[in-house]
Parts: sequence; structure tokens; C-alpha cells
Amino acid sequence: MSDLRSELDRERATERAQAIRALLARPLLTRDAAPHNFALVVRHRVELVTWFDTHTGWRLVVEPRAGYARLTKTSPQPPVDRPARRPRGARTPFDRRRYTLLCLVAAELLAGPVTTIGIIAERLTHACAVEPGITGFDSSRHDDRRAYVDALLALEELGVLTAVDGSTDAYLQHADAKVLYRVDSARLVRLLAGRQSPSRLPDGDLAALVHEPRYGGADDPDADVSDELRNRWLRHRIVRRLLDDPVVYLADLSEAQRAYAASITGRRMLRTAVAEAGMLLEERAEGLLAVDPDAVATDEKFPAGGSVAGQAALLLLDTILAARPDPVAEEHLVRQLTDRFTALPGWARTYRSDGGPQRLTGEALALLDRFGLVHRSGGAAHALPAAARYAVGAPTVVAPRSARSRP
Repeated sequence: MSDLRSELDRERATERAQAIRALLARPLLTRDAAPHNFALVVRHRVELVTWFDTHTGWRLVVEPRAGYARLTKTSPQPPVDRPARRPRGARTPFDRRRYTLLCLVAAELLAGPVTTIGIIAERLTHACAVEPGITGFDSSRHDDRRAYVDALLALEELGVLTAVDGSTDAYLQHADAKVLYRVDSARLVRLLAGRQSPSRLPDGDLAALVHEPRYGGADDPDADVSDELRNRWLRHRIVRRLLDDPVVYLADLSEAQRAYAASITGRRMLRTAVAEAGMLLEERAEGLLAVDPDAVATDEKFPAGGSVAGQAALLLLDTILAARPDPVAEEHLVRQLTDRFTALPGWARTYRSDGGPQRLTGEALALLDRFGLVHRSGGAAHALPAAARYAVGAPTVVAPRSARSRP
């Protein structure tokens, strides 16, 4: 009986770890998009709510009947390198116009459970006209319709909007296209991860949007707070970065955070959190790295097969690593890719237009920067410690065996 109980406990721990990583990858996890992972979250929702509160301070809301789970990943420094992406085409990042229309559309959707693409467009036109500092919306302009459709499709991906009659893409060609939507207002209000509504911010203070009063000012080294509260804040800050960032460098942590990570209690808590999430914790002199062996919690992979920017990133990383600790001028990297274009005429055809090498170099370096492998400054890039994982070593020569010597 004890062996059976142990096996069941291990199976439940494995399922919880899968659910944790699924939520990290998709903080708004829906039954339609990921039925298996959503079922795991529902099955272990009580333990998962406690786990996220204990190790990260993030709030998890699971709505089994509504078909979604929302993990509110608040942070004093929200990431700027993980933008919303256009659902169509190459999934390029949202620009300022699309973010603006997304927010305005979301506000207008609270008016009722059913609406049409034309009604939303009319309300959007009025909202843009009365809001100061916002460019007017004109559905007769193709660029405005494209941005509007991207905002609607993003909300469809999140399950906030459901097209019950017609297709949103049809609006790209005809401003009089008819599309009927069903609105999930409960899911819509869950999209905001801030502790308070942006409309209630005092004097437009954006810092108040991500302020977390539960820590009682523990982020201030001079604040008079208990050791328990300060340690909780330190633990949450570090675990959040471990679970969300590709690598956590000790140099980027505060003195208090480094001391907590080096303490016996702190190290034990960090190891426990990473292990229970089904990851492996790598501890190096320069920092910490949580590795997901199954890539469940990973929203972007490097290296990624088939990505021209990823191939260019590996090529440029060799050059940057060879020059360490000295930086490499980005102009030199552009010339390197230009030479590669000449040597391989069939490679990177989408970057063969004017300025192609510069554009590809920028995308490759941005990729390396997102993964914490290089740092860009003053028109140059230099390798960070984690980049050594991709260094090419000396070849190993294995002497051939004779047929008789084989086992």
C-alpha cells in the first residue's frame, strides 16, 4: 500500500509541475487552446493557488465552468521584450496604434454580451475623437482597419470575443462586412494584471499600477518591516525572475537579494520552487538558471530550427564569444552577414532587399539580448556569461576501432 501511495504522490507531483509550467507559458490558459493542461490545472487548482502564492506572490484564478485559468503575473518591472503579436502573417509585435485600439476596444466591449464589428467600430471612432492625445479612427482607411482587425483577433485568441456569425478577416476588404460577436465580459476583466484599475491611478502614476501593498514597503531597504515580510518579498522577486527570465545574473540583483539567494534558507526555498515546477536549477558563480527540460514553460526557443534570425544569431555569437571580454562593433557584425549573403546566395532570401544585413543583424542581436546572452551598448555587443553555453570547443578525435575490437 505504501508503494502505491508513493507512486500516486509522484504522479500528482508530476501533473502539478506540468500545470505550473503550462500556466507560466500561457498566463491565460483556456480549455479550447490547451484542453489537457487545462484539465490538469482544474484537477490541482487548490494546490496550485497555494503554490503560486507561496513561491511567487502571484494570484491564480481558475474558472472550470467558464473554461479558463488566469495567472496574474504582476511585477514592479514588467517585461518590455515580450510584446503582444499580430495574429496574422509573421506575428510581428504590436505597435503603439494597435495597443491603443486594443485597450479602447476592450473598454467598449463591456457594454453588453453581444455586439457587431460595425457597432464596435462606431464606438471606437467616437472614443478616439473624445480622448485627448489619440489619433482619430476612420474605418475607411485601410491601415486603421488592419490595426482594428489585429486588435479584434488578439481578443479572439484570448477567448474574450467569439465570432458567431461572419469572419473578422472579412473587415480587411470591406468596411461594411457583417460580423456578430459574443463577449465574455468575465474573462475580459481578468486580462488586467494590475492591482488596481488604470482609470483610478492617482495623477497618471503608472508605478501605482504595479504596486503591491501586501509587502508593506519591504522593497525599501530602510523600511521598518519584519524579517518574515522582507524575506517573503525577496523570495518572490527572485523566484519570479527565475521562472520568467532565461537567466538571472547575480550582478542584476540587489545586495539584499544576493544575500538571500546565498543564505541556507533562501537557497533551499529557491531549489524547492524550481524543482516543484519540474525544472532543473543551474547554479553558477555568475548567476542562476532554471531549465525546463521539456520546454513546456518556454514561449520562445533558442536555437530554433528554421529561423533565419536564430541561425544568424548563432553565427554572430561565435564572433562575439571569440572577442570576449572585448565588445564587437555592430558594424563589424553587419559586414560579416553581408559576406555570408555573398557566399550563400540561397540563404536568408527575405533579407536580400536594401538594408537586409542591418535588419537581420538587429533581429539576431535582439534575440541574443532577450535570452541574456549578449549586452548591447554604444553600437557594440559583448558576450554575457551564459553565452559560454554555446561556445564551440576544440574537436574531439576518436580513433576508429577494428571490427574485432568492437564489443
